[in-house]
Amino acid sequence: MISINYPEYPFKIQKEAGKDCIFDPLRKTWVVLTPEEWVRQNFIQYLIQVKQYPASLIAIEKTIQLGELKKRFDIIVYKNEAPWILIECKEANVSLTEKTLEQILQYQQVVEANYLVMTNGHTTYGAKIETGKLHYLQSLPDYIK
Repeated sequence: MISINYPEYPFKIQKEAGKDCIFDPLRKTWVVLTPEEWVRQNFIQYLIQVKQYPASLIAIEKTIQLGELKKRFDIIVYKNEAPWILIECKEANVSLTEKTLEQILQYQQVVEANYLVMTNGHTTYGAKIETGKLHYLQSLPDYIK
């Protein structure tokens, strides 16, 4: 398991059409503040502020094609123009289970990242993929150019 200490961040939250929305500084738009979005926004700030990952190399909720199905990944961090870390976010009260691992492994078939991360904001697991095997991490890798 990876220990995460989330940094302070002045999130912008407002009501739109009766729903709480949060401003996503990377997508530069307001999005509905679901419990999963709260985890995603906090994790993104951890990546940028603590791990020093370049914000310009982080993609959020893009569509990928899984056979006949269209799915959306939560976060991908790119390095050298290729997917480096694939991150799956769940809301805080959702346990990270075998089903979560199966989901991220499905996405990995298309994305082909070097690292996989699953988080619900409280619990975070990460693994490096080497020779087709998962090697679990104690911390996220540093971003070195």
